[in-house]
Amino acid sequence: MPLALPPREAKPRRKGITAMIDFGPDSFGWTGPNGVADLLGAAAGYIDYAKIYALNALLLPDAFTRDVVGLYRDADIVAYAGGILFEHAYRQRATDEIAPLLRRLGIPALEISENYVTLDDDERRRFIDSFDKDGFQVIYEFGRKQQDAPFALDALRALVKDAMEAGAHHVIVEQSEIDALVAANPNALRELAALDWFEHLLIEADPYRFPQQHAELLRAFGPDVNLANIAPGQCLRLEGLRRGIGRAVNYGILDESRSPDAG
Repeated sequence: MPLALPPREAKPRRKGITAMIDFGPDSFGWTGPNGVADLLGAAAGYIDYAKIYALNALLLPDAFTRDVVGLYRDADIVAYAGGILFEHAYRQRATDEIAPLLRRLGIPALEISENYVTLDDDERRRFIDSFDKDGFQVIYEFGRKQQDAPFALDALRALVKDAMEAGAHHVIVEQSEIDALVAANPNALRELAALDWFEHLLIEADPYRFPQQHAELLRAFGPDVNLANIAPGQCLRLEGLRRGIGRAVNYGILDESRSPDAG
């Protein structure tokens, strides 16, 4: 039989989604136009989303951001503005200015989050519905950067259902929420993975804990888990981890029990 890697679902994927975080020129990956072009030349097929970090849509020159977003678009990668942009606009009472900014930059999607602001249920639905009807793909992020207690799975289920019905494409679970959940209940990740609405979630990973934490998430949720906040320099290696390549996953690709000839 021909030499080949374990198969993976092609884009657009329903599972095994990798959402990269584009920090801009940064130690996690120099993602200006030249850097992004090199990255996509190697790994475009493994990246589904690219988040424009925090307030970079305002910090960086428009032309710079438009060039980068254009490269993502041409590679069939959905660029989206991070939720801090929404929260900043909400605090400034300037949410009406988000859509014109995104159109000017060519960004087709945005994240609505509540890391530092709090929306009531009607507000949350209204914002998701409004941006969805305005032609933007909406990703809702659940969770606080700092929290007092781990979330309840029933509360998350209700929020996911509500956000999806309002027009969200996916729901991201904030990384610090995952940490608090695991600290309270070591079996919580497996319980979460078994729920029928888990497929709509993207689990946020911590770039500072690569590759160990990412390998733990793959073990807990399986190689086709949807992961967010993957740094540019980690996307290719993450794809390898998904397929059992790397010390962090004990080179599972070489496990004889997984061989086509086993048994």
